[in-house]
Amino acid sequence: MKRFLIVGGGKGGTALLHTLLQMNRVQVVGVVDIDLTAPAVREAERRGIPTGSDVTPFIERSPDVILEVTGDTTVFDTLCRMNRSGALVVSGEVANLIMQLIDEKEKWFEAWRLRQLELDAILNSTHDGMIAVNRDSKITLYNRAAQRLIGLQPEEVMGAKIGDAIPNTRLDRVLVTGQAELNRPLALANGKEIITNREPVTDQQGQVIGAVAVFRDITEVMSLTQQVTDLKGMKSQLQAIIDSSDDAISVVDTEGLGILINPAYTRLTGLRPADVIGKPADTDISEGESMHMEVLKTRRPVRGVPMKVGPGRKDVIVNVAPIIVEGELKGSVGIIHDMSEIKRLNRELEQARRIIRTLEAKYTFEDIIGESREMRVALDEARQGARTRATVLLRGESGTGKELFAHAIHNDSSRKYNQFIRVNCASLSESLLESELFGYEEGAFTGARRGGKKGLFEEASGGTIFLDEIGELSPSTQAKLLRVLQEKEVVRVGGTKAIPVDVRVIAATHVDLEKAIREKGFREDLYYRLNVLPIHIPPLRSRIGDIEALSLHLIKKFNQEYGRNVSELSTEALAVLESFPWPGNVRELENVLGRAMIHMSFNERVIQKKHLLPMEGARESSLPSLNPSPTDEEPESLHKVVSRTEREYIRRVFEACDGNKTETARRLGISVRNLYYKLEKYRIQSRDSDVS
Repeated sequence: MKRFLIVGGGKGGTALLHTLLQMNRVQVVGVVDIDLTAPAVREAERRGIPTGSDVTPFIERSPDVILEVTGDTTVFDTLCRMNRSGALVVSGEVANLIMQLIDEKEKWFEAWRLRQLELDAILNSTHDGMIAVNRDSKITLYNRAAQRLIGLQPEEVMGAKIGDAIPNTRLDRVLVTGQAELNRPLALANGKEIITNREPVTDQQGQVIGAVAVFRDITEVMSLTQQVTDLKGMKSQLQAIIDSSDDAISVVDTEGLGILINPAYTRLTGLRPADVIGKPADTDISEGESMHMEVLKTRRPVRGVPMKVGPGRKDVIVNVAPIIVEGELKGSVGIIHDMSEIKRLNRELEQARRIIRTLEAKYTFEDIIGESREMRVALDEARQGARTRATVLLRGESGTGKELFAHAIHNDSSRKYNQFIRVNCASLSESLLESELFGYEEGAFTGARRGGKKGLFEEASGGTIFLDEIGELSPSTQAKLLRVLQEKEVVRVGGTKAIPVDVRVIAATHVDLEKAIREKGFREDLYYRLNVLPIHIPPLRSRIGDIEALSLHLIKKFNQEYGRNVSELSTEALAVLESFPWPGNVRELENVLGRAMIHMSFNERVIQKKHLLPMEGARESSLPSLNPSPTDEEPESLHKVVSRTEREYIRRVFEACDGNKTETARRLGISVRNLYYKLEKYRIQSRDSDVS
């Protein structure tokens, strides 16, 4: 401990007092001044340091250093003479010089301290970990990033040997070799992946005096790299999807400048990427307004807008929608459809619909219900006929299922994948039937289509044509049909050129053709052409055993149509059905069961006898009477019973329709021509007629 005596209490003495009090191993033993109110004297008193105006007592206490700061040279000389203990007497000039040096040292030290704090802040704020060692391999630097990555506290590593505190850093190796090691991966003990750079630290002579390692965690970087790779892959995949799309796609940014198109867009418009990318949204429009700009303005999608695009002025329909990401508008995307392709597809669809309407054969032999001997014979003959090209003549009463047989024969033949055209010869007038069957040339008659029209025989070429109600044909049409069957060719109405056709003909009639031939109502030569393979379809009254199976089949059909869940017939109801002669055959059975199910409650599952009777309030003619007419004591023939029942039923329906023949034919399920025939046969002429 050095003991200092300050002589002089002015500014110099005060400054020295403050400096000495801040120094270690220094003691101020007194402050002397002739003015006891001097600043240094008062400061010393405040700090408990002895003061006085006489220096003698203080010198006797043998201080180590006497500082003279009065500024008076005589005082310095006096102090030197009085010094008997060998104390160092320092003059005011030397003391002032020491004060300046001390002051500069303090300033330099403060600057160094601030610089050190700044450096520490920089080192500890960096994301990179840093470790430094001296030439003795002792750790001298260990920043917060290093602490975070390695997991050791500073007090555990500072001053310790690097190899002991943190193995595998290789800094000790760098101290030996003096060679830098850059971008080296390293797995830490805690599982983190880092990338590190190790550099030697040299002095001015190039001697290695330490080493430093700078490293960072690449676990996150690797994750980000994988994400970037995934995003690039997703972008490539999305680009491939867009490029492979057959829909033309156009994308613009928020300014309406093109940023993306796909190859389909180029094929449609004829514009390449260089013509569109970076150009205004209306660059590709030949006629119309830019829907991209409309969507960017309103932020709402638009759909089905027609316009023309590209130098070829293609007719298109555009759908445009905004691209909004996290609530922010990023641009818009447009899908462009070629209207010419859509129009072509519409034409093809309409043509297909027209063909389906006329060419569809819906039924097969599996759809024909019947196990009676008569029905099995008819089915066997039909199956044999399906395997040939012979003309088939289906004969039977109305409602027996002749059309089902025609469908089944076609679908079981080699022509099943070709056209099947149905023609009801009784539903068309003579002139219309001829033009429909055989076609016509342009100008053949007033209103004829420009370019003419193919007939149904031409349309059916390669397939089958089904001529229903063949017995209703006029003589002139019969003659033309005979030519088709004989020569396998047609001549259009108004034309002279024969057109070859390959058509399989299936005809059907309920008319007694043999009688019609005798009465000159049907050509005999046509009859022989049609009657190559006659198939007689038995009436329902001759196959009573099939009624139950037919009824259950029809019930399933009506369940789907009416939304019911009927499952069976009661024994009494079946007995009633089997006792009725069914002049309308299967069609009449279908009507009776359909009406019965309509009038049933939704929770009823069994058709009872009461359901087959007229409902309360319904007209008497709404259902046929299912009780056969009482017979005379002498049994009548079946033919007379059937004729009488048919006559009575037709009369009742005719009266219920107030004599309207068209409505009567519709309700009976027969053609108007057939109705005229039956009215004449049974001499039913008015509501009051009751002629037998």
